[in-house]
Amino acid sequence: MFFSGFPRMVGLSFFPRLCRLTIVGQNIKHIEGLECCPLLQELWVVECHLTEISGLQNCLQLEKLYLYDNQICEIKNLELQTSLEVLWLNDNCITQIQGLNTLQNLKELNLADNDIEKIGHSLDPNVSLQNLNLSGNKINSFKELTLLARQPNLQELALKDPTSTPNPVCLLCNYATHVLYHVPGLQRLDTYDVSSKQVKDTAESTVMKKMMYYNMRVRTAQRNLAEARLRLMERKKTMLQLPEECIRTITQATKNLERELSKVPAGRKKSACMSEVGFIHLHKILNKIEALKERLVLWTRRLDESESVQASNMMEYTVQFLLMELESVGNIRLEEGCPTDPWFTSCCDLLLARFSQSDFKVHNITGIKINRVIRIHNSALRLRFEDKLHTLLTSEKSATFSRNYRRWLEYLFYTADPEKNNEKEDILRIVEEGFKAAEQYKALEIEGTIPLSNSLSVTEQPRIEQTLRQASQDNSEHSADTIPFRHGKLIVSKVFVGHSKPIREGDQVDRSSYPRFYSVPRFSKTHTVPECGPRRRQWFVFEHELVLPEYIIYFEYITGDEEQPALLGHSPGRHDISSNDIILDKEALNMEPVLKPQPTLLSLDDKILLNVARANVLSQITVLNLHGNSLSKIKEISRLTALRHLTISFNEFTCLDDISHMPNLEFLDASFNNIVTLEGLRALGQLKQLDVRWNKLTRAREDTAVLRKHTPALLKLDTRYNPWNRVSVRITILGRLTTLTHLDDKMVAEEEAAEAVQVAAGCKINKASLLAHSRTNSERPRSLSQLSTAQLLCLLSPASWGLSQELDIYWTAKITTLNLDSQRIPKLINLNKLVNLRWASFNDNDISKVEGLDSCSKLEELSLNNNNISTLSGLPKLHCLNKLSVDGNKLSSLDASVLDQLPNLSFLSVENNCISSLHGIHRVRSLLELYIGNNQISTSQDIYYLKTFSVTCLVST
Repeated sequence: MFFSGFPRMVGLSFFPRLCRLTIVGQNIKHIEGLECCPLLQELWVVECHLTEISGLQNCLQLEKLYLYDNQICEIKNLELQTSLEVLWLNDNCITQIQGLNTLQNLKELNLADNDIEKIGHSLDPNVSLQNLNLSGNKINSFKELTLLARQPNLQELALKDPTSTPNPVCLLCNYATHVLYHVPGLQRLDTYDVSSKQVKDTAESTVMKKMMYYNMRVRTAQRNLAEARLRLMERKKTMLQLPEECIRTITQATKNLERELSKVPAGRKKSACMSEVGFIHLHKILNKIEALKERLVLWTRRLDESESVQASNMMEYTVQFLLMELESVGNIRLEEGCPTDPWFTSCCDLLLARFSQSDFKVHNITGIKINRVIRIHNSALRLRFEDKLHTLLTSEKSATFSRNYRRWLEYLFYTADPEKNNEKEDILRIVEEGFKAAEQYKALEIEGTIPLSNSLSVTEQPRIEQTLRQASQDNSEHSADTIPFRHGKLIVSKVFVGHSKPIREGDQVDRSSYPRFYSVPRFSKTHTVPECGPRRRQWFVFEHELVLPEYIIYFEYITGDEEQPALLGHSPGRHDISSNDIILDKEALNMEPVLKPQPTLLSLDDKILLNVARANVLSQITVLNLHGNSLSKIKEISRLTALRHLTISFNEFTCLDDISHMPNLEFLDASFNNIVTLEGLRALGQLKQLDVRWNKLTRAREDTAVLRKHTPALLKLDTRYNPWNRVSVRITILGRLTTLTHLDDKMVAEEEAAEAVQVAAGCKINKASLLAHSRTNSERPRSLSQLSTAQLLCLLSPASWGLSQELDIYWTAKITTLNLDSQRIPKLINLNKLVNLRWASFNDNDISKVEGLDSCSKLEELSLNNNNISTLSGLPKLHCLNKLSVDGNKLSSLDASVLDQLPNLSFLSVENNCISSLHGIHRVRSLLELYIGNNQISTSQDIYYLKTFSVTCLVST
């Protein structure tokens, strides 16, 4: 039926055996009348006025469906057409790919010339798809094209065929290379033949070089961040010196007084016959102890605040930005600004001009300091902005509008509302994809527009209020900064505000209420007449395409007291230590009574023990205070079988070997020593309280294992201010010492203890962990991600086994991928049946030896970053290994005998170890990439070990 004369689909009941029906150029609004045509295999309803897909429920044998050049807005009602192989929906009004989940036989799909912006995972079920046409849509992101790699049979792809306008993504650099790398099975791209091996190899080679380049840049950024953290650690040490000295002095004085107090017999402390002089002396001791403890609380709080100082957030996003640049093949680029760049100066001037001190006077803020400015180069967003603006200018009838459009261009600020958005995710998404559409903001219960402002105070108000509320809930008087919102970041965007209509406070912002306007400004409630600059406004922009993010500014607020010079090496504004604090300390220390210095004990004998304990025989000693001496050994103490309370603080002990087999000992204070291990403790069955603060303990797992075995009755443990080499010390200790009621002067909640025990139980590699963290994929995903293959597959692929699935006896042989990162694993065990394991990752654990992998002879990639490994001796049987990463361990050398047995190793990363020489690296003949930065190589002659490589070896030192 062509062109006219058939306005409705009628009369089809006369053709029950109809197999093909073609209707062209009619005025048909609905598909109907096909109930009597169950044999229909091919249907054309094109160039009509269809508004929806319907009426096909009885056409179960339909194989080809052509509905192009209509007014269809949504793909739906196709669930029953499971035989469908060809579907043309081009030239419609479709905005979203959906409703195709059941069409697993679909081979050809034409969605050209619609309004589709995203592909997403909507085509994943269509595994038979061979031909896909998405030309003439609005796809502008390489990330969307990456998802086409999930189509295993895709052979023809069109994103800019000659009959349609190209998608914005097609205008970006490296478009074809990106597609060919991710979909290597393509035979035709945009009508061009791309089937030759040379084309595919060129794309593969280009991508490999780019990945190597960005891998170097990412590692350089990480190295710079590590160096920045090291500088901050050195700075923190300087900051900690004064609090530590004060704490040590006050604590020592307090313990001296407590020792003096212990000399008074317990019965006499409350005795009525106690002399007046003795009572006054006792009262003075108690008062002084109380005063010293108050000073100790202050300095401990300040120390904790200094401990909480983290590396500068200026480097927070650097690695993510670089990965984004790689995945966009350079079409998103973040440029670091410096004072010599004109745009950097302009950004700083803009922010300073829009800062009003009066707005922040209540917080004692006198100014702002700009720490970093990053320029955003996003080709796709810029094209979108320019196309939208061009469309508006050409659609406006007024010539004046076109000539003067520049006066409607504004630079406005945006920062994420912490109650509505995750700041980090929000910034990364805006840099990559731009701002959300107004409807999406409305779904987040934000007024259905993009919220921007030309004022720093208006922009920052939600963040400041939320941060202050959070600080008051946590503990306002112990907060780490006088202004917890000190560090901020905002996005500066170029915005076309167009025709706008001002609104009042309280007016609803809805596009339907302002159909003729592009945006609406709302004047700030306060300070409507600033000292300088334009009136402060909050802008609500309706069109997200007209907002182009261009800069990210990192800044911090400066308070009034920062104009004074910092004291004692402290950074400005960080609780500068006033001389008044030192005076108050001295006053407390000089309170009566001032104790005379006691002679220091260098060793012990029976006479000294009896004298110190004021006892007649050793067997009577139950309390012994050896605080404040220079003791490092106390072997004589083993004879004090009745001892219940022992204090050895402020001595020179490095271990506690002499304190063992003391059946009655209940309390041990070994704080303020140089103890590096608890392994010497033995058979302390009654020990209930242990204080090992201010020592040099580093191995939480080993030390808690000693306590679990030899102190079964332990209730209170204090381990604060030790240089532990793992962050999660508390949960490690609680997972092993289940009797504890207090840890580090904090009560252990039942929920916390149960969680710690559960975590500890999951630290071993067992059947449950293998099922949860393994995959059975046979191929590495086509991805530009810098993640290892094991990390990538476990991130992208669903678990291979369900919880209730019955396993066959050979299930372990099916495992190809294992990712056990951050599981607190101490040892590699139960891997002997993983004979087909190809990709494995064990980062961020407590592994000390590379062992248990002998049966995994097919292993290709192995990652063991951030463990405690000192040798690679367990690798010789992994002959297929081509990628090895052992960053952040304790390697001191490159074992030539091990590397010689890894003939396929092409990638080796051993950064952040203690390697002093490149000797042994020449035994790896196939090496392409070597990363050995942050080690201890001191001579340039070591570079000659690389001369033997027959191919280019990329070295990052």
